[in-house]
Amino acid sequence: MAYMKTGEYQASKRRLLGPTQNGIATLIAALRLRHQTRATRRAIADLTPDQLNDIGHPDASQPMLDVAKAVLITNLMSMR
Repeated sequence: MAYMKTGEYQASKRRLLGPTQNGIATLIAALRLRHQTRATRRAIADLTPDQLNDIGHPDASQPMLDVAKAVLITNLMSMR
């Protein structure tokens, strides 16, 4: 008589690489985000101030002064 095995072996219900897979996926996502951020910063650094204005990005090299009160300017001028 022929010998047949049917369904004796079942897949393990325990996932050996479950937490490791999640950690690797998180690491890959973080590396992709870091790469994208670096590429964006490099591209913005190569643009001229006119091109930055065209895309609506503030010029980082241009100093800006936020004036909350008009008295501040008077005080600054008097300290001069």
